Amino acid sequence: MANSTLHPDQSYIEGLANNDSVVIQSIYKKFIPKVISYIRNNSGDEDQAQDVVQEIMILLFNQAKAGKLQLSCPFDAYFFLLCKRKWLNELKKVSNKGVTIDEDFTSNNEPTEDMVAQTEVFEEKQQLFDAMFQKLGVKCQELLKLSFTIKSMEEVAEKLNVTYGYVRKKKSLCTGQLTQWIQENSRFKSLKIT
Repeated sequence: MANSTLHPDQSYIEGLANNDSVVIQSIYKKFIPKVISYIRNNSGDEDQAQDVVQEIMILLFNQAKAGKLQLSCPFDAYFFLLCKRKWLNELKKVSNKGVTIDEDFTSNNEPTEDMVAQTEVFEEKQQLFDAMFQKLGVKCQELLKLSFTIKSMEEVAEKLNVTYGYVRKKKSLCTGQLTQWIQENSRFKSLKIT
């Protein structure tokens, strides 16, 4: 995937990463009505459609911020397929309800399918990381959060009112524990191959 050329719609991804309100409004105006229509035609309502859209927008924002999203297909097809899959997963959770799927909106576009698969793996990795991060103690969480946002360990030490040596050692221990928990988790093995 790394050797694919970027699609011109990458500007939407960059706009999301930069929290650009003009780009976000454009996405809502151009792409959301199609998603809402699809969900309403497939056993859903307006509120459920908005929830799906919101979850996907947050996912895309996180992936864009992490620099892990290189668009190789039109944003419209990619975004719609992500929302569609999210909705179908929601329907599976409540499978006792009758489901009618309108297949007019399906996509057989391989680059789009690949992009969606990458985003779904990113989401699974993020959920695993978040779950294991929550297991860490408060001090480890605070230290790692600061080191994610402040690049200088000297500044982190100053902010926490501890020595530089302590911060380096504690960060190493916390990161080691987090890594061990992630690698020991059964979900990690299925994510590792991607």
